[in-house]
Amino acid sequence: MSLGFGIVGCGMIANFHAKAIGDTPGARLVACQSRRLETAEAFAAEHGAKAYPDLESMLADDEVDVVTICTPSGAHLVPAVAAAEARKHVIVEKPLEVTTDRCDAIIAACQKNGVTLSTIFPSRFHDSSILLKNAVDEQRFGTLTLGDAYVKWFRTQEYYDSGQWRGTWELDGGGALMNQAIHSVDLLLWLMGDVAEVSAIGATLAHQRIEVEDVITATLKFENGALGVIEATTAAFPGMLKKIEIHGSAGSVVIEEEDIKVWQFATEKPDDQAIIEKYASMTETGGGAADPSAIGHAAHAKQFADVVNAINNQTQLKINGAEGRRSVEVIMAIYEAAKTGKRIAIG
Repeated sequence: MSLGFGIVGCGMIANFHAKAIGDTPGARLVACQSRRLETAEAFAAEHGAKAYPDLESMLADDEVDVVTICTPSGAHLVPAVAAAEARKHVIVEKPLEVTTDRCDAIIAACQKNGVTLSTIFPSRFHDSSILLKNAVDEQRFGTLTLGDAYVKWFRTQEYYDSGQWRGTWELDGGGALMNQAIHSVDLLLWLMGDVAEVSAIGATLAHQRIEVEDVITATLKFENGALGVIEATTAAFPGMLKKIEIHGSAGSVVIEEEDIKVWQFATEKPDDQAIIEKYASMTETGGGAADPSAIGHAAHAKQFADVVNAINNQTQLKINGAEGRRSVEVIMAIYEAAKTGKRIAIG
């Protein structure tokens, strides 16, 4: 059946949610709500929805079946729980929340009320990411040895000054790692498995008036024994496409945004060369490297379609609340390691 969607928070990322809903079969945008009614009304006029002055009113709309949360990261908990208690299915833009306790509260509310919960991680839905995941699952890498993520982006001082919540622990939950690099953290966990322990160093080097880091490096030990590195920054002019590298005793793959730069295995398959040729130049946007609005919404639409399918056909979600929690747990451990100078065990 066709599902009605309501959006909470009408800032920049909400536009991508609205476009994704519009491109998703069986989904339609029917409502939106923001702290300022005039903001919601402008958003509703642009995207064809009804604006509500408060969350309670929107949740009382019987046409709203699914609520997607686009508020600042540390303000996901309250609307997500309220939506669950109103028996609405819930989609939360990354991160699920800024602490594991707050993630757990959202997960518990959705479980208690029998509603679906998904966390937005569109990078998993890129064709190149899926190909890489399949290669890992097929054990083409032999013994996994290294799993690395590099997110060397750039944000101006004006970006942080544009909202009082930006660059705060309370509402941003962290800096370059929690806000920007969490997509790559999620991909690493999806590809490499859980992390056993981390160490890290972070700093604020190029921006003023923020509480959080604009550069951080972390070393990881995965539960499978492999090691890894995460480098994240918003202070690398002019901003580069994010990169994932997976290495093993029998293969290496390097992906830059959606582009496959290296695809090499000791045991070749007939379609390997075709993969290299087809996916060498897939990236069509700046990937958010320098401009947070320079992203596409196609992968969001694929994830929304997965949610619609799960609700209508009672199938398992590709990314549920527990999957969303994993990256937050690792990021919190990295922050603790950077703060204390100690190795931090996870789990």
